[in-house]
Amino acid sequence: MTTPCPAPFNLSHYVLSQAERLPDKVALAVLGPARAERWSYAKLERAVRGMAGGLLAQGFRPGDKLLLRLGNTPEFPVAFLGAIAVGIVPVPTAAGLTVSEITKLAEVIAPAGILAGDGIALPEGFSGPVIRDLAPLMAHEPADYVMGDPDRLAYLVFTSGSGGTPKAVAHAHRAIWARRMMHGGWYGLHEDDRLLHAGAFNWTFTLGTGLLDPWSVGATALIPAPGVQPGALPLLLKRHDATILAAAPGIFRKLLAGDAPLHLPRLRHGLSAGEKLPEALRQRWTEATGTAVHEALGMSECSTFISGSPARPAPEGSLGYPQPGRRVAVLSEDGGEVSEGETGILAIHRDDPGLMLGYQRKDGSLDLPLAGDWFLTGDLVDRQTDGSFRYHGRRDDLITAGGFRVSPLEIEAVFQHAPGVHDCAALALTPKADTTIVGLAFAGDATEDALRRLAEARLARYKQPRAFLRLDALPRNPNGKLDRGALKALVGEER
Repeated sequence: MTTPCPAPFNLSHYVLSQAERLPDKVALAVLGPARAERWSYAKLERAVRGMAGGLLAQGFRPGDKLLLRLGNTPEFPVAFLGAIAVGIVPVPTAAGLTVSEITKLAEVIAPAGILAGDGIALPEGFSGPVIRDLAPLMAHEPADYVMGDPDRLAYLVFTSGSGGTPKAVAHAHRAIWARRMMHGGWYGLHEDDRLLHAGAFNWTFTLGTGLLDPWSVGATALIPAPGVQPGALPLLLKRHDATILAAAPGIFRKLLAGDAPLHLPRLRHGLSAGEKLPEALRQRWTEATGTAVHEALGMSECSTFISGSPARPAPEGSLGYPQPGRRVAVLSEDGGEVSEGETGILAIHRDDPGLMLGYQRKDGSLDLPLAGDWFLTGDLVDRQTDGSFRYHGRRDDLITAGGFRVSPLEIEAVFQHAPGVHDCAALALTPKADTTIVGLAFAGDATEDALRRLAEARLARYKQPRAFLRLDALPRNPNGKLDRGALKALVGEER
């Protein structure tokens, strides 16, 4: 994709631009065990513009940060798009975050208000407006879209950096235009597709791949209702004529664990992201369904940028190719481009329209760290002679499990001063060849039950260690720094 983003522009207007042409078509179906809740394009746009008008009536103004603490319901994307429609900056966050976790994030963005679902933790000491009933907002007199510079701030999302402190990633309105590179370069997405995303509404992978992108081309988004278990997905895929399945690798793994054959006559292919897809799992899926799974590599700072696709499948053992229009390079630590086949750091050019505006600091300013003209992703790859990329992990030590990237330092901070813990380190464990979980190695006499209770109180579920490994001591170098490589080897021997 080389066509520049048009101006003036508004992300929400672009996403819902098909509503005028396809008012009665189903834009969203929330799939329950017995029935589906359906939203037409006209209903969806009416709710979004009503939300926009309702937020303005509540006193929010363009540029205000709006913290979204919402559950797995359609209100989440409606609130997200409604805010952006009138220049309010939504900040979606995982519903499972604890009070202490969400308090730290709120300190970074200083929200003007919060939209909150029942039972979801709120920042401690927040004195601004907290709105829990969103129905009156969606029913408000519709507001017009505020058009403007495509480079202006649209929304913030949080990611966890190698330093252990979540960072607020600022994205421009043009980010949705840049996602068009994924339509052919990864999805193979068309207007007549029915894309089922197995994630919750309030996961950014679902928000982009499962909702915004299908809506922008006039396709139908299918989302399982809250509480639907993975075992029910084959029936839903078949009953609702899903043509594309998008999910983290763990969902494909669970679908293959059942005894019944997977008969999915309308499914064209699957899409996987969130963590590395094991090659064996990809092959098992193809053998079971006769369809391919196309994997993508990306990050919160730039969505996805390398992938296989129906038009150009990834060679076995590789991630795939740069999406058409992406400008990427493989660089050494000193910023020079490495030779073909040599492992280096994957980098994205500063002019990529999907690249973030920067990390927002507490004072509201933005920081876009660059090495010359390149943003270093931290992913280690090498480029093959055919132009495909192979993945070699992270330059830092982020743990990727269940589709989420988690800093070990953030997890360790919870346990470092716990009673009975003398030393600790979080790490990724692979109890099975195609399964990755979060583990905690520790030295001391703390009980596993006590550590689990602490994790449940202080960490979102996806950050909680699933295994606790007691060691006599953790390996450290002469300067006292934890040797994570030696720890992985030691844990392998202990297990």
